[in-house]
Amino acid sequence: MSQVNGAVVLGLPLSGRALVQNSPARRVPSHGTHLMATTYAIDLVPVDARGHSAAARDWRRVLATEPPGRFVGFGLPVLAPAHGKVVHVHDGEPDHAARRSQLALIPYMLGQSGRLRQGAAALAGNHVVLELEDGRGFVALVHLQRGSIHVRLGDVILAQQPIAACGNSGNSTEPHVHLQVMDRADPMTATGLPMVFERFVEYHRGTARLVESGLPAEGSIVEPAD
Repeated sequence: MSQVNGAVVLGLPLSGRALVQNSPARRVPSHGTHLMATTYAIDLVPVDARGHSAAARDWRRVLATEPPGRFVGFGLPVLAPAHGKVVHVHDGEPDHAARRSQLALIPYMLGQSGRLRQGAAALAGNHVVLELEDGRGFVALVHLQRGSIHVRLGDVILAQQPIAACGNSGNSTEPHVHLQVMDRADPMTATGLPMVFERFVEYHRGTARLVESGLPAEGSIVEPAD
């Protein structure tokens, strides 16, 4: 891992295509707040070749919650975005129902303040924090599938090594990976740090381009370059 113009350079944490949401390329803070070091955080939602996060498009999509297992991303391997050491692991949070429906989102939004009061576990769900090998920051990989984390505290991890599976735990409306870089391991006291991704293909507004180093646009679809 290195830095470009002060930003930490990472690899994508997924091997397939992902829809980009809450990109810091669109706004900072990307999630509308600096709380929990989310200033430059990004969300990556695994999608199929058509750009859909779930193949099913029945009545539940419009009116109700959906089981996370019907989504493309649920259970996909999550990869270490850089070399590092595992400094924090949290597991045991449930993968709750997904919510694409506007009706189903209403009670979810009403419960947002309650989750915030419960702290990091309720918001991040199952997660892993890596200390980057050159001491320039910490990477948190968030909303992991319960029981899927197969690294332990103190493990030295190589870039692109599988560490867990994509889930829907914590403050998540559908299976995805939330990734952020911080200046310390504890997100409750950390400050978010800027990041960029290296060597990826970005599909946006009908065009595809190879990006050697940068941030993908909001709403684009990305995948690692060969």
